[in-house]
Amino acid sequence: MLVRHSTYLAGVMAAAALGAGVMTAPAAHAAGSLHVVRAGQSVQEAVDAAADGDTVLVMPGTYRESVQITRNVTLMGAAPGQVTITAPAGQGAGSAPAAPPKSTAAAAAGHMDTTTSTTGADTGKQAPAPAQPQEGTAVSGTTTQAACAAAGHGVCVTGAAGKPLTAVRIEALDITGFRANGIDASGTDRMVVRHVLVQGNGAQGISQERSTRAVLSDNRAVDNGQSGIFVANLVSEEGGALDTRGTVISGNTLTGNRIGVTVRRARVLTVEDNTVSGNCGGVFVVGDENNPKAGDLDIRANRITENNKFCAASGRLPAIQGTGVLLTGAEDTRVTGNTISGNSGASPMSGGVVLFPSEVGVANLRDQVNDNTLTGNVPADIADRDTKGSGNTFSANSCAVSQPAGRC
Repeated sequence: MLVRHSTYLAGVMAAAALGAGVMTAPAAHAAGSLHVVRAGQSVQEAVDAAADGDTVLVMPGTYRESVQITRNVTLMGAAPGQVTITAPAGQGAGSAPAAPPKSTAAAAAGHMDTTTSTTGADTGKQAPAPAQPQEGTAVSGTTTQAACAAAGHGVCVTGAAGKPLTAVRIEALDITGFRANGIDASGTDRMVVRHVLVQGNGAQGISQERSTRAVLSDNRAVDNGQSGIFVANLVSEEGGALDTRGTVISGNTLTGNRIGVTVRRARVLTVEDNTVSGNCGGVFVVGDENNPKAGDLDIRANRITENNKFCAASGRLPAIQGTGVLLTGAEDTRVTGNTISGNSGASPMSGGVVLFPSEVGVANLRDQVNDNTLTGNVPADIADRDTKGSGNTFSANSCAVSQPAGRC
């Protein structure tokens, strides 16, 4: 039986955590009801029972289920590293999906098909398998929860068309081993994801589409099949870049993924103070032929080092290895004050900061690469390979080698 309390959460959450032997509990954020989930109970059942403004506090343990959020609730673990949400046996990252997701690298070429593939191969996501019950599925809310599980995601956050969820928080959870995305969010405003580990998921670690003013901070994304953090307008349809109205991706550690951070067809956001290492590529900004263009964003004060994992060629694209920051089809993007070092590879995308030609011929325009420290990137610290680009500037960078010469 789930425990449901109606009181101010600051005191109750701490008491619940202490009662379970937890040294500290996450701080409360608002008044509301508290739903405590203990090992052996269903997280989804607690989420279904929660109303807007409530908190679902998950006590230490491993919970083998997907979780669907369709209300403005807080979902948090008792403490970082003590609560794991993972795929049921046979439904995890090692299981066979209906079709592999489109490589995030394919998006880096600026290509976007005009139709949605029924197999999922052209959408950037796993195609949903037929809905089926799974371990941990709650009696109520089974339709949406089963859809999340069938798609292979861990935690889904889904706002209605024209009515985004405005107060969702996800904190202090480990979300591991799902076939598709660890966190799959769409239709949100001001969503906060903090102190979450997304590890070993088959596609994106944290994926957010059609969403604004998010704060994705102090998370770890490790060994995910595509991007550690992926922010886009909508991967399954054509359209111009989304104005995120100030989404912030900050303080995260991103390692062992295909790409650390991918911003695809999105605008007006900040990627700052992240540690991005050991991926095939570090930070990718991807645009295409639609308007408005991707860009008007800041990549600043990040540590982007040794992203030298090898990812094989996919489709029309070469292998990815040794890319620090890649801009393709982006405009008015500011790359400032980063430390970018030791990114080494033989791909056309390799280098410290790379301006890469778009597959659909969209030029990089008015991008600024300023005040960065670049060392030991091979074949170049700065590589401007976009011959159609214009208005791009390179100033006050500390670097040794550029292609063409004169960019350092």
